[in-house]
Amino acid sequence: MTAPRPLQHGDDLLAFVQAGTSPYHAVEEATIRLRKAGFRELSEDAHWADVTGGCFVADGGTLIAWYAPPGTAGRTPIRLVAANTDAPNLRIGPTPDAGARGWQRIAVDAYGPVRLNSWLDRDLGVSGRLALYDGTHRLVSLDSPLLRAPQPLPDMAPAHGPVRGGQGSAAVWGLGGEDPGRLLSRLASEVDVHADDVVGHDLMLHDMQPPAFVGEVGEFVASARLNNLISVHAGFTALLSAVEREPSAVVAFAAFDHLAARPGTASGAQGARLTRVLRRSVEARGGCRDDWERAVAGMLAVAASMTDALHPDSPEPCRPLPNGGPLVRDGTGTAHRPRIAEFVRACDRAGVPWQSCGGGQDATMGSPVTHLLAAGLGIPVIDVGVPGLSLHSVRELCGSRDPGLLTRALAEFLLADPAP
Repeated sequence: MTAPRPLQHGDDLLAFVQAGTSPYHAVEEATIRLRKAGFRELSEDAHWADVTGGCFVADGGTLIAWYAPPGTAGRTPIRLVAANTDAPNLRIGPTPDAGARGWQRIAVDAYGPVRLNSWLDRDLGVSGRLALYDGTHRLVSLDSPLLRAPQPLPDMAPAHGPVRGGQGSAAVWGLGGEDPGRLLSRLASEVDVHADDVVGHDLMLHDMQPPAFVGEVGEFVASARLNNLISVHAGFTALLSAVEREPSAVVAFAAFDHLAARPGTASGAQGARLTRVLRRSVEARGGCRDDWERAVAGMLAVAASMTDALHPDSPEPCRPLPNGGPLVRDGTGTAHRPRIAEFVRACDRAGVPWQSCGGGQDATMGSPVTHLLAAGLGIPVIDVGVPGLSLHSVRELCGSRDPGLLTRALAEFLLADPAP
């Protein structure tokens, strides 16, 4: 499989977002595409003898993929694009089944800064991962309208703004009162395992309304999980596009889980993992410690996410607009601000417009991935955002041209000549 062509990009993105109902499913879908493009999956607990060409490691909702041209020296600098696979949503609690006044309910918790009101009165499915007694995991997805979170009584209505993680709620899915174990039994049957073999789970709700092009001439995309599956899709598609054009440097893409809700606690482990994988890729190509240090010294990364577009009711004078190209900003402070020019030049080579809001909050505010890369590897990171509305709602909106523009710019960024 090759990278989607421009006219196919929007439809391919919508198909990817619809399949990626959880971080686990998003990574599974991405690895399918990488394998079709000839990438090889490596196990982190195995010996790595040959890591030239396209390789990747995947675990749960985390994916690290790279391409090293044949004969690449271990000291060759690395160009990296990174994003996160998770998004604020509603997660099913450790004891899911509940009951109240003759209703069967499922206990859920807010994961990240959820705009809870946007989830109410919507048909919701369930997806995620089951942990089994034998130590294996099974992905599961009930992609049908199984649950619904009703509007609360007027004096109990939630705020319209973000609700932070740990605040509980409940969705209804039947009548008859509490029935312990019923949900997990239903999910276990979907993957042909016995409910008694399920010892843990990471399950979440997803909106059943499919992604769509909206607007008079289809100039917008509306969907769940745009933030940040837009960037995941753009990242691995740009990687495949760059590989087709024979890059001179090592090009890589990384996608991380557990950043939308707990960036501080998760970023240390995620950063250590990325460092370990990339260092092993250098060593497997015959590199030594000095080669690894030189490769990191010449490394440059882009962290891609979504950012708030100028709201039609906003008095702010400076916010990006949809379909105007990515917002480019420095996420690691003024010391690395000149490196932004490298992404701007990539935009110019790709014929992609880009946006900037100058100083203020946007100049230093980056995604959790930005801070993970800067702290974990000590490298300059360029923060890039696709403008959108209703971020952290059950359905978000962006310009229909912007995902393709981002992908083209990222591919050119990966293809730039490495630092000497």
